[in-house]
Amino acid sequence: MSKNSLPIQVQPVIMAGGSGTRLWPLSRAGYPKQFLVLEGNSSLFQQAAQRLAGLAAPDLALQAPLIVGNEEHRFLVLDQLREARLEPGAVLLEPLGRNTAPALTLAALQAQADGGDPVLVVTPADQTVTNPAAFTESLQRAVREAADGAIVILGITPDRPETGYGYIRADQTGTGLAVARFVEKPDLGTAEGYLRDGGYYWNSGMFVLRASTWIAALERFRPDILAATRSAFAARGTDAKFVRPGKAEFAAVPSESVDYAVMERCPGSGIALAMVPLDAGWNDLGAWEAVWQVAAKDEAGNASRGDAIVTDSRNTLVHATSRLVSVVGLDDVVVVETADAVLVADRSKSQDVKKIVQQLDSSQRGEHALHRKVHRPWGSYDSIDHGPRHQVKRIMVKPGATLSLQMHHHRAEHWIVVSGTAEVTVGDKVVLLSENQSTYIPLGVTHRLANPGKLPLEIIEVQSGSYLGEDDIVRFEDTYGRK
Repeated sequence: MSKNSLPIQVQPVIMAGGSGTRLWPLSRAGYPKQFLVLEGNSSLFQQAAQRLAGLAAPDLALQAPLIVGNEEHRFLVLDQLREARLEPGAVLLEPLGRNTAPALTLAALQAQADGGDPVLVVTPADQTVTNPAAFTESLQRAVREAADGAIVILGITPDRPETGYGYIRADQTGTGLAVARFVEKPDLGTAEGYLRDGGYYWNSGMFVLRASTWIAALERFRPDILAATRSAFAARGTDAKFVRPGKAEFAAVPSESVDYAVMERCPGSGIALAMVPLDAGWNDLGAWEAVWQVAAKDEAGNASRGDAIVTDSRNTLVHATSRLVSVVGLDDVVVVETADAVLVADRSKSQDVKKIVQQLDSSQRGEHALHRKVHRPWGSYDSIDHGPRHQVKRIMVKPGATLSLQMHHHRAEHWIVVSGTAEVTVGDKVVLLSENQSTYIPLGVTHRLANPGKLPLEIIEVQSGSYLGEDDIVRFEDTYGRK
């Protein structure tokens, strides 16, 4: 960088709105795979944010990341970023899913809101990389190419004939690699041919381009998406780091992916579409097969996490979360255990796990959406027992956190403090309870629970009544903006 040139403004964008249905039962709609810790100590979302935080260089000025997600996960996003000691520039909350093209458009409009035109580094939140240094080098190269107006795609150097990914055909030019065409997920024979012939790369779903470049390309190929998303962004509301597009306006946005809306239309159009190879141990963890691929394995090819015993088995994946799981005499299977569900599947059929989720959804069973342990902005609760007219929960409230002021039409509650200090509001009375003390909240009485201490508060809640659903809550005041 010369003395008179300014550094390139770089705006990381993390797409965090996926549902991860193929990683059920660990991934649920209320706590999808990007927020899970599958290996190590960081979630996939945290890993994505930490990788992007390493892009700064003397000629690259890195801005705080923009996160695009949905309303339900907004506090998960903030909590996990703060655990990683990172702060977002903004969290764009989609009121409903409209695929990746509108999501990227929201990010581009937000990036331009202050009059700038940064280079957007766009990545999904659910990928892994085993070589961060190689990742950083490739992304920095892509940023420098994109600063001159090109759209740059990160193409993964394939190491096997994978049928679960889309492919990119890239041709060598005088200045690098240009994207010649996109190829849908191939059958095995075609994938083997791609690997043998060379020149084909997996489509990583990572893009690098200026905000204005994306807006101009969308204006050319899908002006309907751009116009509708602009209307929703113009009707946005803001609350601290949260940016909420207009709900009615966003509902009118056509649902489309980045690839279909723009990228696949670029070859032959005159728009510069370049590719930078990425050979950094990348995996998108789209299904349990992919999790097995990247996991540490024993000499028989078995990978396990949690309290698992595997014997006389080969090439298995066992993931235990709440109890001992034993596997004997099985090859090429996936076994995933949670507190309320167990999955056993042929590893080669792991893409079809989403069919189980569809059946659960159509049957209106809650296991497709929530774990037994449910995370809330104030903490979490674990439903440890239930029957026709009772339910028992173990509730954890973070230090300084407060639940909503609320009442129930159909249930009464008993609270017993296990550890910490509870500030309890019942009607017009406020009392402090410590370990082993309890209180009773009659049906129909306004109440609130808060943790005034510096340590987590844990209580046992016993509900009794004719209806115990989570929708039997009337909120009068709420710190977190819930209705």
